[in-house]
Amino acid sequence: MDVHNVEMVMSAVSPSQYPEDGRPEFALVGRSNVGKSSLTNTLINRKNFARTSGQPGKTQTLNFYAVEDTLYFVDVPGYGYAKVSKKKREEFGQMIETYITSRKQLRGVISLVDARHKPSEEDIMMYQWLDYYNIPVLLVATKSDKIACGKLNQSESVIKKAVEFNPENSDFCFFSSVNKSGKDTVWDWIESKMTEY
Repeated sequence: MDVHNVEMVMSAVSPSQYPEDGRPEFALVGRSNVGKSSLTNTLINRKNFARTSGQPGKTQTLNFYAVEDTLYFVDVPGYGYAKVSKKKREEFGQMIETYITSRKQLRGVISLVDARHKPSEEDIMMYQWLDYYNIPVLLVATKSDKIACGKLNQSESVIKKAVEFNPENSDFCFFSSVNKSGKDTVWDWIESKMTEY
């Protein structure tokens, strides 16, 4: 998709605040600082539209970005926030679970992991939880430009084995915001999920 028009339309913490126009939605999930803002900015051809926070856990709402008046990207609070209280983490978890399990407009989830490392316990739990609910997942391994080409297959194997990757309901790609590799693959996946409904 060639993107010219993007706007952040709302932040929500409960279903009563979600958009009501019925457009398809795609949620982005991942650990704080895994590169969600960089992926979003690359997909929408902007440099600083989605802000990268220096403080993990700063995003505390579901942020809805309208893209080309056609679909929404939904930025979900990053997990792995060390400085957020247990009570706050539980609130985030409830908010995310409510959205992901009940939102009919949700077409799929883009789940980000760091290509350089084995997925964290939270990464694995998030993937397996999405798979349990039969939600289409695109598992995106970010920062792939930091890995030698010859090591990419090994990285993919480690990630898929750790999360117990289910090819029937999931797809996988590498992504780099530096050289933009993977951008077209992510858009192809999004567009394929939009046409399935």
